[in-house]
Amino acid sequence: MPDSHDDCTVANDSVKAYTLEAEWPHTAVPTVALLSGALLAACGGGGGSPTPTPVPTPLPPPPPVMPTAAEASRFLAQATMGTTRADITKVQTLGYAGWLDEQFALPASGTRWDWLVAGGYNAAANINSETGADPCIWRKLLSSPDTLRQRVTLALSEIVVAAVTGFVGSGWKTFSAAAFLDVLEANAFGNYRTLLQQVSLGAPMGEFLTYRGNIKFNAVTGAMPDENYAREVMQLFTIGLLQLNLDGTPKLTSGLPTETYTLDDITGLARVFTGWNYDLTGTTTATPDFKARPMTQTASRHETGAKTFLGTTIAAGTDGATSLTLALDAIFGHANVAPFISRQLIQRLVCSNPTPAYVARVATVFNNDGAGAKGNLKAVVKAILLDAEARSAAGLADPNFGKQREPILRFTGWARAFKVSSPSDTWPIGNTSDPSTRLGQSPLRSGSVFNFFRPGYVPPNSPIGTAGLVAPEFQLTNESTVVGYLNYMQAVIKNGSGDAKPDYAALMPLADTAQALLDELNLVLAANQLSAATIALIKGALDSMAAGTDAARLNRIYAALVMVMASPEFIVQK
Repeated sequence: MPDSHDDCTVANDSVKAYTLEAEWPHTAVPTVALLSGALLAACGGGGGSPTPTPVPTPLPPPPPVMPTAAEASRFLAQATMGTTRADITKVQTLGYAGWLDEQFALPASGTRWDWLVAGGYNAAANINSETGADPCIWRKLLSSPDTLRQRVTLALSEIVVAAVTGFVGSGWKTFSAAAFLDVLEANAFGNYRTLLQQVSLGAPMGEFLTYRGNIKFNAVTGAMPDENYAREVMQLFTIGLLQLNLDGTPKLTSGLPTETYTLDDITGLARVFTGWNYDLTGTTTATPDFKARPMTQTASRHETGAKTFLGTTIAAGTDGATSLTLALDAIFGHANVAPFISRQLIQRLVCSNPTPAYVARVATVFNNDGAGAKGNLKAVVKAILLDAEARSAAGLADPNFGKQREPILRFTGWARAFKVSSPSDTWPIGNTSDPSTRLGQSPLRSGSVFNFFRPGYVPPNSPIGTAGLVAPEFQLTNESTVVGYLNYMQAVIKNGSGDAKPDYAALMPLADTAQALLDELNLVLAANQLSAATIALIKGALDSMAAGTDAARLNRIYAALVMVMASPEFIVQK
C-alpha cells in the first residue's frame, strides 16, 4: 500500500495535469477534474467534502504586435498600387488584418463606364477610335481610394486576359475595355465562379476570343464552331494544361505529368459557346450601350446536340444559357482551379516562386473559405497577404523569394507615393506600351491572351533557370525596356504627363540633406530595402549636387527618385 505521502504526490501530479489541460486540451476536462478531486479527498484534504480544485484564470492574449514602418511599407507594396506615408501609418495603427478589412469595406469609386459617358466619349465620332480607353484605365489605378481592389483588378486582368486592341466588332473599343475592367473590379472581392459567368457572357470577351457570332456545326459546309474561348477558358482562366496537386505541383502518372484536357474536350466545350451575340434590344450599335449588356442567345445558331468535355456531358436539347452555366459549373468543379488560380494570384501580389506549402494553404481557402464557399476571392486575397510566407522577414534574405515589379507597378508606385493628380480629370498618361520610349507595358494592352508574361516564364540561359525558378516579369526585360523605362521615368518624375503631375512638397524640407531624403524614399518606395552600398552610391551623387534653393532641391529630388527607381532593390519586390 502506498503511504499518504505517495497519495499526495499522485494528487499533486493530478492537479498539475489539470493545469496543463487548461492550456492544452488533449483530454476531456471533466474527467481530469473528477480524478483530481477524488485523489485530493483520499489525501485527507477537507474531511467529508472534497477540496474544490482551483480553476486557473486564463491569461489574456498578448496585444498584437503592430508592424514597424518598414514592415507596413513592405505589406503595402504587395497589397496596393503604391504607398504613401499616410498608408504606412494606417497599417501601423490598424494592423495588417484591420487594414485589409477597411479596404474590403470601401465602396467602389464609380465605374470606368460612367466616367466615359460623363466625359462625352460616347459621341458618335469616337465609335471607331480608342479615345478615352487609357485615361479611364489609368485614372482608377492612380487615384481610387480602394487601392487593394485596384491591385486585385490588375492582377485578375493579367490572368483573365483581354486587350483594347483585340475588342473587334462594331466599334466602341473604349467601352469594351471599360465594361470588361468594370466586371473584373466588381468581382475582385466576390466569387471567382461569378466572375467566370459574367466574363463569359460579356460582349468584350466574346469579341476578344471570337465566339461572339459563333455558329453550330454545319454538315453541308463543314463549318465548325470557333474553339478559341473553349480552349483558353480552360488553359488560362481555370485549370491549366497539367493536372495539379493542391500545392500546385504536377500530378505524375508513371513519372510524367498528366494533361488536364484533350482536343476532344476543346471540341466538345466549343459547342457550348455557339449562338451568342450582342443584345441589341431597344438599341443599335450606333451607341455603345450594348457593350455593357450580357450577350444573348440566338437559338437557331446554338448547337443542340450533346456536349461532352472533362468527363461531363450536357444532354442534347439543352438550351444555350443552361448549357453555358452547366459547362462553367463543371470547369469550376475541377480540382485544378484552386491551385492554378491561387498560385497565379500569389505571383501577382507577393512572389514569383511560392513554396508548395504556401500554394496549398491558399488553395485550401480557395476551396473552402471557412463557410463552405469555393472561390471567395476576398478570403483568398486575405490568405495570400497574411500568410507567414508573405509576412516573414526571412524572405528578405532568401534569394528565391520576391518578384520583379512589373513596369506598371513601378510607375503607379511612384505616382501614388507622390499623389499624382489630374486637375482636369483627363489623366493623360496614354498608352505606355512602347518599350524604347515608355514603360514597355500598359494596362489592358497585352499583345495576346497569354498576358504580357507567362506565369512559368524562365529567362533563357540564366541563373534563375539553373536554380529551377521562374521569373514571369522578366519576359518584359531586355535592353530596350531597361533603357526605355529609365528615360521615361526621368521625364515624368520631373514633368509629369500633361496635367497629371506629382506633389513633392513633403520632400522639399528634406532635399538639402541627402541622407534624410534617401531615408524617406527608401521607406516609401522600397520598404527600407536599399542596401548600404546602394544608399552610399546615391548619397555620393546627391552630395555632389547644388543645394539651398528650391530649384536645387527639386533637382536633387528628381535625381534621387530616378536613382532609387533604377536600383535593383526597388525593381525587385521582396
